[in-house]
Amino acid sequence: MFFIPGQVIAALTFPGVIIHETAHLFFCRMFKLQVFAVCFFRFGSPAGYVIHQQTEDFRAKFFVSMGPFFVNTLLCVLFCTAAFLPVWELKVFDPLAYFFYWLGLSIGMHAFPSTTDLSHLWAQAPGLAKQGNLLAIVSLPLAAVLVVLNYARVIWADLGYGIAIGVLVPIAIFRALAR
Repeated sequence: MFFIPGQVIAALTFPGVIIHETAHLFFCRMFKLQVFAVCFFRFGSPAGYVIHQQTEDFRAKFFVSMGPFFVNTLLCVLFCTAAFLPVWELKVFDPLAYFFYWLGLSIGMHAFPSTTDLSHLWAQAPGLAKQGNLLAIVSLPLAAVLVVLNYARVIWADLGYGIAIGVLVPIAIFRALAR
């Protein structure tokens, strides 16, 4: 593995940072949480952020924390699927298709919630899971996997995830449609 500074990666994949923070903001607004500050992209660490009101409502906490994972994943699949047909099936060199691949992979690379977002879930989920809260039960293994993947960014787990969902999912979709 080779090391590329996080600021360089963020600059090359800035659409993913913007979508990630937009998803946080969207779910804050959806659950009527006060937003104190928003930065969609900057050259710094973190590359973007949304500072918002804290809540004890686990459903709101879940979606504000995990929203970027679901939104970025969905948009990565959508943009990469649009690029799949001309690039992989028709073997056409189409700059727009490659643009969609870059856009999709950039978005997919920024799907993982931060360890701070996951820690908010982790603090409340076990107690609620013991009480039978289905969302808390589902969030525990998902948050655990995402914590591991978040730390594995140093070995390019975020790029691997983007490629997996941006390339393998469209392949599976088109193969299923071809049957």
